Amino acid sequence: MGSTFAGIEMGKRSLMAHSTQIATAGHNISNADTEGYSRQRVTVSTFEPIYRPDLERAEVAGQLGQGVQTQSVDRLRDELLDARIVSQTNLESYWATRDNYYIQIEQIYNEPDDVSVRFNMDKFWSSWQELSVDPDSDAARMAVITRGDSLVNSFQQQYRSLRGIADQVDGDIQATVKQVNDYARQIAEVNNEIVRVKALGDSPNDLMDRRDLLVEKLANLINVTVTQNDPDEFMVHTDGQIIVQGSVARQIDYEPLIDNNGYGKLVWHDTQVDAHFTGGTLGALVELRDVDLRKEIQNLNTVALNFADLVNDIHRNAIGKNNVTGLDMFVQHPFVDNTNGNFDSDGDGVEDRSYIFRLTGTNALKMTEQVGLEGTITLNGAEGNVTVAYHGTDTVEAIINRINDSQAEVKAYLDRNNNLVLKATTSASLENPDFTIRHVEDSGMFLTGYAGLLSASGEEGAFDYNRANAVDSLAGAQFAVSPILNPSEYIEINSRLHNDVSSVAAAFANDQGYAEPGDARAAVEIAAIRNTKVMIGSERTFDDYFADAVTNVGLKGEQAANMLASQNAIMDDLRNLRDSISGVNIDEELADILKFQHGYNAAAKFVTVQDELINTLINRLGV
Repeated sequence: MGSTFAGIEMGKRSLMAHSTQIATAGHNISNADTEGYSRQRVTVSTFEPIYRPDLERAEVAGQLGQGVQTQSVDRLRDELLDARIVSQTNLESYWATRDNYYIQIEQIYNEPDDVSVRFNMDKFWSSWQELSVDPDSDAARMAVITRGDSLVNSFQQQYRSLRGIADQVDGDIQATVKQVNDYARQIAEVNNEIVRVKALGDSPNDLMDRRDLLVEKLANLINVTVTQNDPDEFMVHTDGQIIVQGSVARQIDYEPLIDNNGYGKLVWHDTQVDAHFTGGTLGALVELRDVDLRKEIQNLNTVALNFADLVNDIHRNAIGKNNVTGLDMFVQHPFVDNTNGNFDSDGDGVEDRSYIFRLTGTNALKMTEQVGLEGTITLNGAEGNVTVAYHGTDTVEAIINRINDSQAEVKAYLDRNNNLVLKATTSASLENPDFTIRHVEDSGMFLTGYAGLLSASGEEGAFDYNRANAVDSLAGAQFAVSPILNPSEYIEINSRLHNDVSSVAAAFANDQGYAEPGDARAAVEIAAIRNTKVMIGSERTFDDYFADAVTNVGLKGEQAANMLASQNAIMDDLRNLRDSISGVNIDEELADILKFQHGYNAAAKFVTVQDELINTLINRLGV
């Protein structure tokens, strides 16, 4: 049977339960503006009755209740919704980062006309047209040099602008890596504390809120997923790698590289394996630096290098007013001083590679002529070598187009003397150098006896840059050493032209080796480059390139803005749904406090009545 003091005990439990509910509601109100906080609710249940069927009991009807007990304090959270938010968060930050940087990139291409590359290139072509009208004019030659200076300054300015953004992105990458490492460490520490609290039988609601907030912040930086197959082992994954496992956090290192403009790569600290991220701020930054900005700089370098090379090809074969010939108009800096392009790539003191940009055959070819030969040309590509087959009925033009349409990083054309030229393009892989021919091989006779480029067919006659003096495999063909990285940074007008403007070549030498008065054939030929499909790697003019470059940047910027707006809308819906479940509603909490207060007051009154009953029983009965 119930004891005399059972009522007091029942009232005490009620007071404690309502007090806990009031305190929890107050905790919710206090943290209404706390980031990541989930509102909490007290779960109460009836206390075990006095009589149970499995125990000895008095012969009385019914079970005598003993009031209420606090069962748990739970946070209101939808785990499936949380998992979706974490999986979507990295996309929002990914597009936000791209949108932010593409706004800056677009500003480079929208620069004022007087400093833009396109504007100054147009002025440069116009100066050659003016020189072709009056080839004996020193003033026209001075205009060519002055506008040439303005053009190379524009190349350098655009390179510095793109490189400045790339440097900024690289700095953000290093800062973001530190944030990722810090969040991973904090998650691991919170995991450890949560396990300790749960081991004592408590619910670490605030700690779990903090962990969820840290995971969401980490998801802003990299793409992550969360699993917890073992209740005591909370795991965070990213791109197939574990970054947090229980109380253990893996770290990411930024490893400097000599290649890739001196920018570093990301590796896992414990295994030194490359770390790749496809989403979040960090994934967007690495992609911007190593793909988008690298491609923009490569395109600018391609324009600057091939522009200078094509103008130089005509200018060095032309003759100036002072009868000086053989001068390049634009000065480039070779990658190595060795005339054969030999380079010690591994630093062991032995030259082991040949860095060659251009190979020019010795035989004049006709574009429409059928070659009457069969074989397979092998050229270096983005991922290994690429083969290009040719047949007896193919014309020279068909073979050249087939080479240029392939995935090879070597392109072909006929120069002004109708000699076959093979030129290296930029490299898609960070491991391979730009503007360096890595492999040229022909199983037949097209590149050997027909074009006069290689000395022998097959593997034994192949040009391969993985050996010194690779140019020994050429059949007397001319070659040019690869330029130093980023030619758009240092291209300049030949100082000899600055010192003597009459050295600017507008004519071709006559039979006696002199410039005929009024001869402007070279000036006309250089001016014609503007509207000639000369871009190496595709059939485009220089004007087409600039139009494509601006359009490409604009479209990518538009894509980033549209995807960001779409992702913002998705995340707003998800966060609003989460707030409706987990967010604190002040009015609701105040209403609950009033309800719990009334319950507390009633329990207090019940205790007072029980006290009076006991007082009467003890002090007044039997008097």
